[in-house]
Amino acid sequence: MLVVKKFGGSSVANKERIFNVAKRCIEDYKKGDDVIVVLSAMGDTTDELIAKAKEINPHAKKREMDMLLATGEQISVSLMAMAMDSLGVPAVSLNAFQVSMHTTSKYSNARFKRIDSERIRHELDARKIVIVTGFQGVNKYDDYTTLGRGGSDTTAVALAAALHADSCEIFTDVEGVYTADPRIVKDAKKMKEITYDEMLELATLGARVLHNRSVEMAKKYGVQLVVRSSLNTADGTVVKEETSMERMLISGVAADKDTARISVIALKDEPGIAFRLFNLLAKNNINIDIILQSVGRDGTKDISFTVATDDAEATIALIEDNKNHITAKKVELETEVAKLSIVGAGMMSNPGVAAKMFEALYNVRVNIKMISTSEIRVTVLIDEKNIEKGLQAIHDAFSLAD
Repeated sequence: MLVVKKFGGSSVANKERIFNVAKRCIEDYKKGDDVIVVLSAMGDTTDELIAKAKEINPHAKKREMDMLLATGEQISVSLMAMAMDSLGVPAVSLNAFQVSMHTTSKYSNARFKRIDSERIRHELDARKIVIVTGFQGVNKYDDYTTLGRGGSDTTAVALAAALHADSCEIFTDVEGVYTADPRIVKDAKKMKEITYDEMLELATLGARVLHNRSVEMAKKYGVQLVVRSSLNTADGTVVKEETSMERMLISGVAADKDTARISVIALKDEPGIAFRLFNLLAKNNINIDIILQSVGRDGTKDISFTVATDDAEATIALIEDNKNHITAKKVELETEVAKLSIVGAGMMSNPGVAAKMFEALYNVRVNIKMISTSEIRVTVLIDEKNIEKGLQAIHDAFSLAD
């Protein structure tokens, strides 16, 4: 068997945890499996590197940030190879150049184009454990690129797909995918299995267990994932196309504080104005989530939408620079907001789910600012200060606890 195992930063945060991971991987190796290990940077290394960069240049170019951040994973993989060697097992560490992990050229948020498998297969044939840097690739200019926060998950899935691995395990500091963040909702329940579509929605909407693009890729290439803890041997959560368990109405609740609301005030109420606004944002690679347009009055309308917090300032500047083109009178920014979402395939055949969610928020006096829906999710925008209260109330309302 060929197995791919990915370990997050907390799983390799110190010497003891590095050796813990090494021993777990060696167990599979000694069973006769070929083992590929994907690692994130140790502990808070990435945050520390970002802080150092801001000390030097608060507006550093993304190319240079990628050059800097790519060093974090190289430290992890080299130390892991040393640990395995000290335990008497041959291992080799490889970075994105050495594997040749080709990506697009968008610094800080690149996407994989293809992975050359020749070097990895050569090392596996020599009966070595192959340890690969997560989170990074190489573009057509031979520059390092990074895949965005959580990108090591996507590296693992991409390798599993390219090499037709038999198993892809994502190890983290929790035991699987829960009905809500167990650090906030104490009675959150671990799920045995979840569909790709539900997991993709939860990952996109703030659940930090898996990188959303890793779930997209797993679904596209049929890579079955298992999310489990690196700190114990408990069964994890299987992410796959269909689940065999009886469908729950709601699979989980997710919260995302990494959001900002932008309101574009007094646009002309005429055809083509919304296109001008959102086409401008799309051309500048700004992703939009919830959108709300007011009823037109006195020949004008307002449009509000949400973006990631990191994109807020750039979005405001872009709209200000193009006010005349999009006919806006004023632009407003609100950052103390958060998204709260429910996700579940069972929602499609059950009317009244949204009403139940809204009732739960009403009962704890949480006001809703915006609403967005799809076949398997309902998302609301609320004040950030109410996120924990709202999360618990909805979790209780749908009886998601054990």
